[in-house]
Amino acid sequence: MPTDTVLTLLAIFALWNGIVFCVYAFDKIAATQGAWRVSEDTLILLAVLGGGLGAFACQRLLRHKTRKAPFPVLLPLMAGLHIVIILLIALVPDAVLHTADEAALLLERLI
Repeated sequence: MPTDTVLTLLAIFALWNGIVFCVYAFDKIAATQGAWRVSEDTLILLAVLGGGLGAFACQRLLRHKTRKAPFPVLLPLMAGLHIVIILLIALVPDAVLHTADEAALLLERLI
């Protein structure tokens, strides 16, 4: 995988996590003001779909969703998983691409 592609993926990942951080921060502000809130299902989905680092950073920095299950376990877990994925993409991109191709072929056979 070309370096430009890896850098583009990392930039997209960073942007997405910045957006997720902002959504969690918005929810924290709304919680303190008694305003409309982002649903917990949406917050969880954002974290699972690649925003684990942004969600975890907001949890730590703004002390948001620190006690309500499943957030204290889910957000650090997603952040760790996403760090591993990013390291794999950055360090061995060709192996990741080959594995993704194999997974896609397997999925096609199952469908």
